[in-house]
Amino acid sequence: MKIPFVSAVILACGNGSRFGGDKLFCNLSGKTVLERTLSVFDSSDSYNEIILVTRSDLISRVKELSKNFSKVSKIIEGGDSRMKSALKGLEAVNDEAQFVAVHDGARPLLEIEDAKAVVENAILYGASILAFPASDTVKTTEGGFITSTPDRKTIYNAQTPQVFPFKEYKAILEAAIKAGHDFTDDSSIYESSGKKVYITEGKRTNIKITYPEDLKLAETLIGKEKPKMRIGHGYDVHKLAENRKLILGGQEIPFEKGLLGHSDADVLVHAIMDSLLGAAAMGDIGKLFPDTDMAFKDADSIELLKSVGKEIDKAGYKIVNIDSVVCAQKPKIAPFIENMRKNIAAALGIDITQVNVKATTEEGLGFTGNLEGISSTAVCIIEDK
Repeated sequence: MKIPFVSAVILACGNGSRFGGDKLFCNLSGKTVLERTLSVFDSSDSYNEIILVTRSDLISRVKELSKNFSKVSKIIEGGDSRMKSALKGLEAVNDEAQFVAVHDGARPLLEIEDAKAVVENAILYGASILAFPASDTVKTTEGGFITSTPDRKTIYNAQTPQVFPFKEYKAILEAAIKAGHDFTDDSSIYESSGKKVYITEGKRTNIKITYPEDLKLAETLIGKEKPKMRIGHGYDVHKLAENRKLILGGQEIPFEKGLLGHSDADVLVHAIMDSLLGAAAMGDIGKLFPDTDMAFKDADSIELLKSVGKEIDKAGYKIVNIDSVVCAQKPKIAPFIENMRKNIAAALGIDITQVNVKATTEEGLGFTGNLEGISSTAVCIIEDK
């Protein structure tokens, strides 16, 4: 399915009165609540930009916290109600947007597949929200007495994100505010105009942090998650050429020739970068560092590796280990391997014991055996943090 331009408006305006403080900045297993919320939208291909709506006294703090999330395009001051804050967010949305997703900043456990599914269903059905079926019997009351018992099969608990056609929803929201309505969620506003909203079944773990015990529950839910392991494979090859330095693993190696390439042509580091990007399903180095971009002319590949490491971290993964092989008939690589391992580990912020580098000749066979070039392969394992 082709995904149109989708903007995510994250509402982070609450004063935390029921929580007893600014819950968005509370530590949740090594990250703040808001960072965990942002990471899902920032790493999802279904969203093109993030608009953060917050209180005026929190803007500088939110800016500092969100600077590592590339899709955060604007951080703006909210209004004096949820509806007015949502409208301010919509007013800041890119004109290209076809759909807008409104999400609570205090819902940090949203899963990326659910964030994607609700957008896809909004495209298919016009509008969609995440919700899960009620498990308890629900009662309506008046004056303390039960007036009815709705069929539990028809009851859903609404969550966010809630996704709507951008321009249409903005007009409906403006009219609802002008009419003095006070709705508790965006779907109710959209429904009030006679529009239909499709339910995308979400997970019960997509909780909103409202009370202190919610944070403890979120910690428990994260603690129970088993890290998802992902494996990546990388391969690279470069020609040997005169008047070039031979750089492997960030280490200059004395030799009569070097490797030809747009950057420093560090074939080992390139293979490692591709393996990491492959494990995270983030394309390859050509996508991040195109050889048509003069900014990367003669670039230090170790610096590029640092950038890849940051992207892996931002996507919510940590590196378990890297195993690599350099295929070269000449020169001898073995004396330099420890320095290569140190350089690679330092660039990625991991321990040297997590990096292995091997070297082999190909017994005079093929282009490497004929001293036409050097190749390298790498395999890595990454897992959820």
